[in-house]
Amino acid sequence: MNPKIKKIVFLGLLAMTAIIGILHHTTPGNLILFHDTYRRIAYIPIAVGAVMYGLGGGMSLAILSCLAYIPHLFMYRFQGSVAYYSELSEIIFYLFAGLVIGLISSRENRLREKYRKISEQLQGSYNRLHDQSVQLVQAEKELGKAKELSVLGQLSASLAHEIKNPLAAIKGAAEILADEVNESNPKYEFVEIMRSEITRLNHSVEKVLNICRSQRAPAEDNDEPLEKVINKVCQILDQGIKEKSINLVLDENPETGNTPVADQAMTQVLMNILINAMDAVAENGRIHISHQTAGNAGICIEISDNGPGVPPAMAQEIFHPFKTFKQGGTGLGLPISKRIVERLGGSIRVTAPDTGGACFKVSLPCKKTD
Repeated sequence: MNPKIKKIVFLGLLAMTAIIGILHHTTPGNLILFHDTYRRIAYIPIAVGAVMYGLGGGMSLAILSCLAYIPHLFMYRFQGSVAYYSELSEIIFYLFAGLVIGLISSRENRLREKYRKISEQLQGSYNRLHDQSVQLVQAEKELGKAKELSVLGQLSASLAHEIKNPLAAIKGAAEILADEVNESNPKYEFVEIMRSEITRLNHSVEKVLNICRSQRAPAEDNDEPLEKVINKVCQILDQGIKEKSINLVLDENPETGNTPVADQAMTQVLMNILINAMDAVAENGRIHISHQTAGNAGICIEISDNGPGVPPAMAQEIFHPFKTFKQGGTGLGLPISKRIVERLGGSIRVTAPDTGGACFKVSLPCKKTD
């Protein structure tokens, strides 16, 4: 109970005790029924005080009731010892009532305080158990991810040899073609794209292995203007875009278009996102690529499409290894892209625009030019 309310109640009990004493004093002695009623009512403040304030409260109000009752005793001092001692015994009953009820109430208060402390301890134990359960669930999730990455590492190790040998043969064939096709030939550009993509694919294999081994990918990479990288990726995927008659919209922004970015790293990131967008949209679908400045002198690249989109509940899962929502997908493209972007000091996330579809936002810090 509020301490202020308890104080007010105690003052009320004192006032009640005083009023009972005044009534005893002012009521004529021959009105025995009234005095008997006052004596019985006097037990009320004693009992309430004992219940609310324990032994101290019960005994205090019992003593005050006795003091208020003393003037009433003088009315019987000349009416014989039997009547006088009969009235005097009421004082003993007041004190006994305050003592007994006070002891019981104090014991109840101690038990209540003990149970309160036990309840607080149980609540604390429950909170600690809940926190430990959350940590255990999180640890299990991390263990599951670790197992997935372990499987990925074993798979990548077994595939690395099978992939690198054909790549070496393809690269050799590309070098022979490059020697036979001079720079003035219209097909020379495609030979260069082939050589560049073979090199990039070889680096991609190494990066997958680095991810599985929890190592950082190599930092060596040439810087190229952002728009040049975007245009190169679009040119590589041009055939697939034409096959589905996709409406590809590229927004030009001179403010960020000349921003230097890691060529091979961002080529892989943009290709992974664009390939997913191409797979998601239907025939005559739409893909929109834009870039603009972001907070803290950074840039933000947005790739949006009008496909089915990504459910909000899956917005984080799609960046976990092996999580794929398309038939034949490996579930590695976006996790690899996320690791690459984070290595570059940026972040990647997916949102659901009001226009529908999915929008991937890649935020990167601007590189300082010499």
